[in-house]
Parts: sequence; structure tokens; C-alpha cells
Amino acid sequence: MLTNAEKTSYLKRLGMEDIQPPSLSYLFALHRAHVELIPWQTIDIVNGTPVSIAIRDSVQLMMTGRSGYCFHLNGAFGALLHSLGYHVSWHRAGVQPMGQEPRINSFHLGLTVNLTDEKGEVQRWIVDAGLGDMPFEPLPLRKGTYDQGPLQYKVTASSIAKDGWRLEHDPLASFVGVDYAPVAADNLEEFFPKHEFYSRSPDSPWIDLFLVRHRHATGSNELRGCVWNRREGTTTEKIELHTKSQWLDVLAEVFGEHLVAYSKLEKEELWKRVHSLHEAWKKGKNA
Repeated sequence: MLTNAEKTSYLKRLGMEDIQPPSLSYLFALHRAHVELIPWQTIDIVNGTPVSIAIRDSVQLMMTGRSGYCFHLNGAFGALLHSLGYHVSWHRAGVQPMGQEPRINSFHLGLTVNLTDEKGEVQRWIVDAGLGDMPFEPLPLRKGTYDQGPLQYKVTASSIAKDGWRLEHDPLASFVGVDYAPVAADNLEEFFPKHEFYSRSPDSPWIDLFLVRHRHATGSNELRGCVWNRREGTTTEKIELHTKSQWLDVLAEVFGEHLVAYSKLEKEELWKRVHSLHEAWKKGKNA
């Protein structure tokens, strides 16, 4: 449980002043603020300084103007919601990249929230602040197709987990979907080795990929290396960033990522590494 001071600090990061009783409208407001104001990122992994996914460490990231990826974001957000009185469950999950099969491999941490409606019936909601560019608001854990701004999501039964569910991404998105296991995880211990792989292994997809993502009401943004993908409606514009100042400005002004834990020298070294990886990617692409 978070202390009152921690809840107040966390909510301030989300631009929210008052602690309110649990409600669906408050849950929606919290979710929208989280995915827009706290981006999904691989910055610390690429920099070689990954942060623990222990709940206290993840909450500290959120309170101090930093961010993380799914384990940090959903771990901290789940703790905040629990402390605000919501009935929260963590779930093993797996993201399906383009061209690959669905999987539940604990490389993603999912959330659900149970809320009792006015009729006294329990409604279950998919809450996920750890996917970067989906979803903008909670989705009912009920089969159907849901529009959120210009992006469309589908909730269906998982084909690989009995009684599990699947969240399919927008057809124009960067990955296919996510499958979730139905049984709640008691703690985050089984996710620790997955985080170690993501953070340290040379086979990790994030070890050499600088990636920052977030959603907003009318689209999404992604900074992949030195390429800013700006989606507004159904149109995506790709903008290559050629200088450190351009790159830092986009990080700060678009994503709210000010690299507060990095010194001037560390920012310079990070830029050099990202730019070098970007140039190597361009050379390989041209070849």
C-alpha cells in the first residue's frame, strides 16, 4: 500500500489534485492521465542502467518524473489503484509481434479492475498503462470492438489460454495484440527473470532499441531511435531528428521525458549511442 504522501505525489504527477473514492469515471481519468503523461520507454535499458521492477522502485520512478516499461508502469499503477481502494489483479500476459504467434510468456504484466455497478453487479475492466500506444482508456472485459479516438481495439477470447482473453491492437499499429492468463498473479516474482532478460541479455529486443511511446486522445507518438512517428487520426508522419537538441526537445515537449536522472554528460553519451545505433540502422536499411 502507498502512504498518503506517496499517493498525493503520484497523483500530482498525473495532474490530479484530489483523492477520490473508487468509481468508473475516476478510473478512466487516472488511466487517461497515466498513458498520456508517463510514457513507455526503454531508455534506461539502452543506457545500461535498468531499474528494478520491485513495486517500491517502480512507484519511486513515477513520483520523481521518470518512467519505465510494462513491469514498472503496470506494477506502479496497480499499486496506486489498490491504495485508492480499487480491486486490482495482476496477470501474466504476452505481446504478439507482427509475423509471430500469440503467446503468454510473462514478458508482459497485465491488470484488471473489478468494479460494482449501480445494480450491484461486478464489472471487470482491462486496465493497461504498460503497452505504450494502447489503450487510452480502460476496456470492458467483454467481447466486442471498441473505438478510442482514431484507434480501434478488439476484445476476444484467447486462443491459447482457457478462460483467458485477448486484446487485439489497431490494424495500423506496431504489434498484433496481447493475450492474458485468467488466473491472478499473487506477486511479481515470476516477472523478475523476464525483466533481467529484457534489461541485460544480448538477445533482448530492447537492449539496442531506444523506444519511447505514449497515447493521447486523438492519436499516439513514438520515438524510435532518431525517428519520431507522430500519429494523428489515421495519418502517421515520420520525422527524422538530426541533432541532439531536436531529439531532447521532442523527448521533453512531446513525451514529458526530461531525463531527470541523467547529467549533462550522461545525456550527451546517451545521444551519441542512440545516434550511432540510428546511423547503423539506416546503413543496414539502405544496404
